[in-house]
Amino acid sequence: MKSILLLEDLAEIRAWLSELLTRVFPQAQVMACARLEQALHFIHRQRFDLALVDLGLPDGSGVTVVDQLRQQRHETQTVVVTIHDGDDHLFPALQAGAFGYILKEQTRTQIEEQLQRISQGEPPLSPSIARRVIGHFKRAPKPAPAELPTVALTERETDVLLRVAKGFTLPEIAQQLGLSRYTIADYVKQIYRKLNISSRAEAALEAQRLGIFRS
Repeated sequence: MKSILLLEDLAEIRAWLSELLTRVFPQAQVMACARLEQALHFIHRQRFDLALVDLGLPDGSGVTVVDQLRQQRHETQTVVVTIHDGDDHLFPALQAGAFGYILKEQTRTQIEEQLQRISQGEPPLSPSIARRVIGHFKRAPKPAPAELPTVALTERETDVLLRVAKGFTLPEIAQQLGLSRYTIADYVKQIYRKLNISSRAEAALEAQRLGIFRS
């Protein structure tokens, strides 16, 4: 690996992923960015051996970057790194050309091991994602993802929102749910975006409105 594109809008997660990439691929130059527009700009200007792409971005979906890399830089191995494990995120990303799909809720050691497989030509897939892909071909087709409600919170997002509404800090929520603070920060970002809010106070009001939490 000589050049790597990293697209992640949360600064803390971007920092530890950059560090992780540098450890796994010490000879590579990591080009990190936080916005879809920035990533597309980089893609037009240079080639990358590897791209790590988040899906939920302030200015669009990371699937757009996956698709553009497939069309313009087909030599790039694109790996999605996200909190989303549902079919409505997984399969559009794979169909767009993603080489791998890694969940952020794993430990840093697990993610590092999965990235190391790239050098051996193996697609880096989180175990639960690999099982989901296999299971997809064993069952009848589900309704198209577009038919699903776009504002519905997942079970995990509901758990996080409840704890935010109760006033717990991100480290406290992370400890309670057995996840990293970076993963919790990403969940909070997705919840705020879905509910169109920007503060804990609004989160508490929304949790009450949705019947998740009653003060």
